[in-house]
Amino acid sequence: MFKLRTSNIDQIAASKELQQALYKRTLLIVLLSQTLGGAGLAAGITVGALLAQEMLGIESMSGLPTALFTLGSALSVYVVGRITQSYGRRSGLSFGFFTGGIGALGVVLAANLNSIILLFIALFIYGAGSSTNLQARYAGVDLAQKHQRAKAVSIALVATTFGAVAGPNLVTPMGKVAESFGMPALAGPFLLAAAAYFAAGLVLILLLKPDPLLVARLIEDNKANLHHKETEHAPQGLVQRMGVIVGASVLILSQIVMVAIMTMTPVHMKHHGSTLSAVGIVIGLHIAAMYLPSIITGSLVDKIGRVKMVFASAATLTAAGLLAAFAPGESTLLLTLALILLGLGWNFGLISGTAIVVDSTTIHNRAKIQGSIDVGVAIGGAAGSLLSSVIVAFTSYAALGFIGAYLSLLLVPFIIWASVTKRFNGINQEN
Repeated sequence: MFKLRTSNIDQIAASKELQQALYKRTLLIVLLSQTLGGAGLAAGITVGALLAQEMLGIESMSGLPTALFTLGSALSVYVVGRITQSYGRRSGLSFGFFTGGIGALGVVLAANLNSIILLFIALFIYGAGSSTNLQARYAGVDLAQKHQRAKAVSIALVATTFGAVAGPNLVTPMGKVAESFGMPALAGPFLLAAAAYFAAGLVLILLLKPDPLLVARLIEDNKANLHHKETEHAPQGLVQRMGVIVGASVLILSQIVMVAIMTMTPVHMKHHGSTLSAVGIVIGLHIAAMYLPSIITGSLVDKIGRVKMVFASAATLTAAGLLAAFAPGESTLLLTLALILLGLGWNFGLISGTAIVVDSTTIHNRAKIQGSIDVGVAIGGAAGSLLSSVIVAFTSYAALGFIGAYLSLLLVPFIIWASVTKRFNGINQEN
């Protein structure tokens, strides 16, 4: 069988079969790294707020950990985007996962030393793993055909499910492991996160060869040389700018709503007497809803259109916010349903928004623009996390749910306005 090597770029560019072979191989590697990365991601989501509450002793600041690692992800996603733009996906993504692993080890050290300052610094660094896990969804898109883009994103997200669902359910066992070494129980999940992130980085640095982004660029350049004309790119005018704005807005708003409600749910449940295992199950199902439906979502986005799926995202997130607001604090069942809807709505928004961004960029500027947008996504998530703890502390968890529902509805008039302007023709692809 023909081996895909960097030296074979000319042959790959001339063969659709070889391009598809490389595309499928890239997806398999991304699947493996995302499975590992998902386990690392789940640790901070599940016990980050609880660890901070335990160390700080005040509930109003329990959203700070998520805010910190989300802010850290904002900085790291910018750095990862720049490295990726210059050196490819392999270098950028592996750097991000390794950095996240170092941050996870820092959290473990901070918990053992009971050092709040070290905890804050480590959580900030740990955020690199979270942002890299999200950025990896683009790796499968580089070599995808236009009709495969949303599906390629969805495949990467499905892989995250396996690790992300397993992670919260390993909270109690990893806590016992930590206690057996004389560490606080809540440090245990971060031991898992460190191992998972380092393993994900190793998978990418060792196996993601040839680099899909660099190959895609060379293929485009080679096509231009072969045909003695400029490669066809998306226009640089209003159509592309509007597409980027729309895609970015969908990604940022859905991230704010999802992170805000998700962050305070473990604290809300614990306040009403839920066990750590129950919290782990709810968050695990929430994360499953974030990623597992992706393979179906990707096909829907490609088939019925980006805009229709944005409307679906807005409706689902609104329902999640309202259900969270009305659910009794002791009702694990209703809170689980609310968190499942929250994850599903986020999934719709992430895949449709990502597809819009990919449609509106070229292979030569995509990594830089994607990195810049994900900075906004990370900052939005950090703001949502930090403000959510303040809202719950001074009002209630129900108020947070209502605010989340309101923000979700903002997507509807915005997309309608963008559609009416007709300045992003081609984004709403109807088959």
